[in-house]
Amino acid sequence: MYDEQQRPQPGQHGPLAGFTVGVTAARRADELGALLQRRGAAVLHAPALRIVPLADDSELLAATKDLIDQAPDVVVATTAIGFRGWVEAAEGWGLGEPLLERLRAVELLARGPKVKGAIRAAGLTEDWSPSSESMAEVLDRLLEEGVDGRRIAVQLHGEPLPGFVEALRAAGGEVVGVPVYRWMPPEDIGPMDRLLDAAVSRGLDAITFTSAPAAASLLNRAEERGLLPELIAALHHDVLPACVGPVTALPLQARGVDTVQPERFRLGPLVQLLCQELPGRARALPIAGHRVEIRGHAVLVDGELRPVPPAGMSLLRALSRRPGWVVARSELLRALPGAGRDEHAVETAMARLRTALGAPKLIQTVVKRGYRLALDPAADAKYADV
Repeated sequence: MYDEQQRPQPGQHGPLAGFTVGVTAARRADELGALLQRRGAAVLHAPALRIVPLADDSELLAATKDLIDQAPDVVVATTAIGFRGWVEAAEGWGLGEPLLERLRAVELLARGPKVKGAIRAAGLTEDWSPSSESMAEVLDRLLEEGVDGRRIAVQLHGEPLPGFVEALRAAGGEVVGVPVYRWMPPEDIGPMDRLLDAAVSRGLDAITFTSAPAAASLLNRAEERGLLPELIAALHHDVLPACVGPVTALPLQARGVDTVQPERFRLGPLVQLLCQELPGRARALPIAGHRVEIRGHAVLVDGELRPVPPAGMSLLRALSRRPGWVVARSELLRALPGAGRDEHAVETAMARLRTALGAPKLIQTVVKRGYRLALDPAADAKYADV
């Protein structure tokens, strides 16, 4: 299993080195975490939900019995894992063969190739599948066929199907939901709370979402704790929300949060998108003859990754907001979390920062005034009005 938080080992360097990424997934979290870590990211894993086991789901059992007793005209299968799980759960209840017999006698629509594979593995054959893997195309076909007076079973999988059920009912169809798996909050809420705390304190550079229920669960938990405004602000400015697809992004968009999404709605493209976005957001400065790139919890000095303690990163970010300008000790003290009023804390954190950077001349001490980044002379004009 994936640890709650893992950091890349010393010597590793990838496009996500120096960045911390939150993972909210319940399913395939190990896979996503491994993909991120192989590219250098530190991963904070906090499942935002858990899945009700199919065999224990009384709602699915009731829906299955209902469909066996009263045949639908159409069944829409939306996910491969959901369809396989439904058939396996029915077999466990002693309803496997009656369910398959019922499915053989109806119009069976598969959302995409993976679902088609699951249907065929069960000994069935789909009647039609859209080339786009889009539920909108499935809806168009059903409406063109006409649904007035027809009974349509739709395999639900925890994701919202915006407008799908409503459009069928408005056209006169009777829609029966098959809740193939349902989401609930995690049994241990601690990891999600730690992820929220890291997000609002800007200890994360990005949060990944692979399902709409996970996004909704995180937002709901933030609201319960009174942290929703702070979380929304973080997602607007400092913490990149990355969603596997547009449906996953709906709960965030409803709160006014813009997200990034890959063109192909898969984990691999999601990770590749982060590999492009996060380094592009990092600030690079020419300082004391070096190229310094400030990332989430580390700094690249001439391409060499230098991990920096949190207090040091706070100081460095404060200095980089006005590169080349003197920043007073009192202002730097305010940037240090929990430092109180002792300006000696600034000197201690600054000494550790210089050691971590491995190039002490990057930061100059200005006697009786404060500190400044030793911006290269050629860059002074560029940053003079920052």
